[in-house]
Amino acid sequence: MKIKMNASYTGMLMVLVALIVSACSTTERTASQSPMMIAEQGSFAVGGSTIQSEGEFDPIDLSTDGQTLHGDHAYVFYQVPVDKRSYPLVMWHGFGQFSKTWESTPDGREGYQNIFLRKDYGVYLIDQPRRGNAGKGTQPGTYTPIPDEQKWFNVFRVGQWPEYFTDVQFPTDNASLEQYFRQMTPDIGPIDVDVNADAVDALFDKIGEGILVTHSHSGGMGWQAAMQNPNIKAIVSYEPGSNFVFPPGEVPEPKPSSSGELTAKEVSLSEFNKLTTIPIVIYYGDNIPEEPSNMPGQDGWRVRLEMAYEWADAINRHGGDAQVVHLPKVGIYGNTHFPFSDLNNLEIAELMADWLSEKGLD
Repeated sequence: MKIKMNASYTGMLMVLVALIVSACSTTERTASQSPMMIAEQGSFAVGGSTIQSEGEFDPIDLSTDGQTLHGDHAYVFYQVPVDKRSYPLVMWHGFGQFSKTWESTPDGREGYQNIFLRKDYGVYLIDQPRRGNAGKGTQPGTYTPIPDEQKWFNVFRVGQWPEYFTDVQFPTDNASLEQYFRQMTPDIGPIDVDVNADAVDALFDKIGEGILVTHSHSGGMGWQAAMQNPNIKAIVSYEPGSNFVFPPGEVPEPKPSSSGELTAKEVSLSEFNKLTTIPIVIYYGDNIPEEPSNMPGQDGWRVRLEMAYEWADAINRHGGDAQVVHLPKVGIYGNTHFPFSDLNNLEIAELMADWLSEKGLD
């Protein structure tokens, strides 16, 4: 269902965005790359806390006395199309990533930001507290440059370095891999689940009802945000990897793997039941082993997928509506840990759009 612009919107910013995919300069523009009409766009900080130093500020004899530090907020960039649908999409990145993960793909194609703007959804992109454009935290942080990108090549299931998986939905040219490695960004301070969930909670207080789209590490934090804020009307989660919540008496045993042990988190039944009031869909990509493997990059996803199935079963036992879609089981092969930016991301986006339509969320 779409919402038509009323007359008051005529005074709002009208931006004609001519999007040209620079990395595809030799490719003819297609219908999906035609100009878009954006009614409103902007950015803001939301959530966070303030440290207030005691004393009185002296503009000449400078010290911390009487001064403040605003930190631990999320950064949000948003765009709302002219003919917008009912619910905007709030996209939350995963570990080692920031809002870039939703923008454009490593080979320069359109990412979920533009794909869903073209489907007339308002799109909000988050940088979680202490990451990316929200780097100002209230806790000390350090960055130690450690070469580890080959590990992440394996963990993100692009292949087993230096070999790509034979069917991988990832561009295998060096320029794309260069972009892939450079889109990772460090934390500026410790990751705090409560701080991050509180910031997203504050975002939904500000914008009202919407749909939360999470990836990887933000999946578990997304469950918490949804338990905190009823404005989250649905969750689409790509490869959640931690913090699966269960009610008392139903928490599964830890799941060992060659990448470490995956544990679930207990929450009260009343909190858990809040997740049974909204539709939830979870997607996992390909090249996840069915049996224990000594390759930690892949084996960790084996136990996460198992946990996701058990979690969805628990949600549904309590009257909820949760579904796990393992893409190879629906005939879609080769996806990495980033299905939304893989070579077939238009096909993956259609799955999500169809699900939103099925649930009456469009």
